[in-house]
This record gives sequence, C-alpha cells and structure tokens, in this order.
Amino acid sequence: MKSKSIMLVVCAFALALSVGYAGAITTTPGPDTLKVDYFANANTAGAPDATVRITNPGTAGGSLCANIFVFDANQEMSECGSCYVSPDGLRTLSVDTDLTGNPLTGVTLSTGAIKIVSTPTKNGICPLPDYTLNPVAGIRAWATHIQNANFAITETPSQDATFSAAEVQRLQAQCYAIALDGSGKGILTCGTGD
Repeated sequence: MKSKSIMLVVCAFALALSVGYAGAITTTPGPDTLKVDYFANANTAGAPDATVRITNPGTAGGSLCANIFVFDANQEMSECGSCYVSPDGLRTLSVDTDLTGNPLTGVTLSTGAIKIVSTPTKNGICPLPDYTLNPVAGIRAWATHIQNANFAITETPSQDATFSAAEVQRLQAQCYAIALDGSGKGILTCGTGD
C-alpha cells in the first residue's frame, strides 16, 4: 500500500511538472507582435534599392526593439538583428545594404521574406534576438517593393501574422545559430534614424 501511495505521488508530481512545462512552451504571443513582408529584385543591376520603414507609435509605453529576420528564397534565415526604435521614432533600412548586405552564406539575395517581431528593450538596448524573444504589441512597418515590370516601386504596410510559440522558438534558435557560427556574417545593420 505504501509503494502504491508513493507511486501515485510521483505520477501526480510528474503530471504537474509536464502540464507546467507544456504551458510555458505553448504560450502564444499576443496579437500585433509579428509583421511579415517580402523583397524582390534586391541587389539586381538597374533596379532601385527597396526600403523598410519601422516606427513605434508609443502604444507600448516606451522604446521598443524591432527584431528582424531575413529569409532567402529557400526559406533559410540569412540575416537577423535587433534595432532600437523610440516612441514616435522612424528607422529606415535599405534592403540591399542593411537587410541583405551581410548574408550568412555569402550568397547575394534577390528575393525573400522579412519578419519583424516587436519586443521591449533590455536595459535600454536591443540585443541580438538569439536567446529570448518576449513579444509585445507596438511596431509598425512599411516596405517598398521593386516589381518585375520595369522595376516599378510600390509601397505597402507589412502584414500582421499569427505568431505561435513554436515560431518564437524557431526564430530564436536560427538567429542563435547565425550568431554562433557566422563569425559576424548574417548580422544585419539598422539603417538610419530613430
């Protein structure tokens, strides 16, 4: 009877731990924390440079970090970084120079995807998003797109996307791998402004 009670306590403890652990892993970030966009005809002869503009409307109550992840046409992360944006600040990034100018593999990108995650600053700075992303709502972004026909330029707001806990972990892990293995390659620059 005593061993049965001990086994029951051990099972209950294990179940409680697994429920708590699963809850920590599956916590879904709130809405308005992930923006997605694309780039085309980057680093293409005769094409103008596209831009990404990021602002912080101040709704989060302070400065924010725009954690940016750039993916190539094969869905592999090529660059990542984190850029400081003060309330009502505007940051402008060049697709050719800031977002695709230092690819991890050294392969020049022409098309791909951009993800921007809004997080609070850590002691007033924006460290590389390779350990902990704590998404908060706030960042707004727009991008110009270089179209195929005569390299016409269009501009659209970046799109809100549903953000999952699994995606948070994937972005962190891939940026961590870039920081660990890239020897400085794969780290984007933050352009101008704030």
